[in-house]
Amino acid sequence: VYGECQFGQICTEESPLQPGSPYSASKAAADLLAFSYKKTYGLPVSISRCCNNFGPGQYPEKLIPLMVKKALAGESLPVYGRGLNMRSWLYVRDHCRAVDLIIHKGCAGEIYNIGADNEMRNIDIVKLICKELGRPESLITFVEDRKGHDMRYAADSSKIRKELGWRPKTDFDAEIKETIRWYAENMKWD
Repeated sequence: VYGECQFGQICTEESPLQPGSPYSASKAAADLLAFSYKKTYGLPVSISRCCNNFGPGQYPEKLIPLMVKKALAGESLPVYGRGLNMRSWLYVRDHCRAVDLIIHKGCAGEIYNIGADNEMRNIDIVKLICKELGRPESLITFVEDRKGHDMRYAADSSKIRKELGWRPKTDFDAEIKETIRWYAENMKWD
């Protein structure tokens, strides 16, 4: 919802909403709609804004499950642009813990960014998947970037860390490998 962040920039909960695509604009609109219910009806609303999630069971159109599925099938791995888009990746259980904390200990009317502070380029995620599955990087093909695709997101999660004591508990390297294994063993679910 904050839009693209330049390198060295980080978005706080007070940063302006500057969505760059209809998809991100719909999320920003949902935030505004939720807050309108707080103002109009007194609904105790809080907003969480999270970085990219990963973990077992994620819909296979998303980067990690899609690349695992295609790599296992020996298909080409389509990477937007040159794969230089930067994202922070949070394991789904850490995200769930953050949401639970916000529900039970957060303040109504507040916004909380949830991030893992582990920015990685998309190409590096895809190469990691190839390595874990023993597939050649030659499967990677670069495709035209999608319209409105932001190069970098960076949300400051110091507020939830300071006010609610939340921090990611999981190790990215261990959980990404476990997630890749899960998809390799469970791709029929999609």
